[in-house]
Amino acid sequence: MNKDLFDAQVWEQAWKEDPKSYINLTRKAGVDPTRSFDSKAAVFNEEVFSEGGRQRAERIIGWMEGQGVDFDGLTVLDIGAASGGFSVPFAERGAKVTAVEPNALLADLFEANKARVSPGKAEITLVREAFEDIDLAARGWEQAFDLVFVSMCPAVSDWAGAERVISCASQFCYISTSAGSRRHSLLNEVLPLITGKAAPLGEASEMAYLLNLLYLKDYAFESIVTKEMKRTEYTVEEAIDEVHQLLKHHRLADGGDIRKIVSDYMQATYPEGKVTVQQGGRFGKVLIRLRDENMYSRTK
Repeated sequence: MNKDLFDAQVWEQAWKEDPKSYINLTRKAGVDPTRSFDSKAAVFNEEVFSEGGRQRAERIIGWMEGQGVDFDGLTVLDIGAASGGFSVPFAERGAKVTAVEPNALLADLFEANKARVSPGKAEITLVREAFEDIDLAARGWEQAFDLVFVSMCPAVSDWAGAERVISCASQFCYISTSAGSRRHSLLNEVLPLITGKAAPLGEASEMAYLLNLLYLKDYAFESIVTKEMKRTEYTVEEAIDEVHQLLKHHRLADGGDIRKIVSDYMQATYPEGKVTVQQGGRFGKVLIRLRDENMYSRTK
């Protein structure tokens, strides 16, 4: 067997240099991750706090609770908190939450969503900065939080980012990221019109790198990989903007010809003005145990 399979440095370098990782694709596309939600913040917020969005959050929180995470009185750092889809239910369960969200539109929505927390619960603290830019020692954040929670956030784009996140936790660290290909029904419709080929399945898997490095670096953790899909409704104009953002990740220039192809297709296919999009894929979730590294038992 290849000895490199058990060399953590090999895995660290492979993750950092993987041309198909989310962060490297984003950089090549010239997309600023902190601005990627500018055109869809309101739609995203509506979906997060819809019945389906709340149920998804409850499933994830329920999985953590099933592993022994008791949110009542817990200090939580929610990194990449978006508009508060997890911070709000954390606070509702009695946690003292500090949330980090650099996108201005999402942060504004977050402030409004604080009102969803019942009176008498601890107020959520919102930090409007990119986690990568925060001086953790100066803030006093090193091992300062019982739970660090990071869901689908570019703060974990390589092992250095993962270590930085973990360094803020004293008991638990939850990280979720992609575990293979992403699926987007609108991209599947439009890409063949431009390239003549079906949308390719992504080959990169941040979760594969993360799990292997956690194993090699002697962490105790539980993990789960699932396939998740969600449905979102856009106006035709919003859908066109969404397609152009997606095309950037495929390194397709947003030129006049492509814009016309997309616009003509959307107008002809969705004359009623509403576009229903199915998107999702395979995602991994890992809960790292930092204090009690034994297998959790509900009968304790």
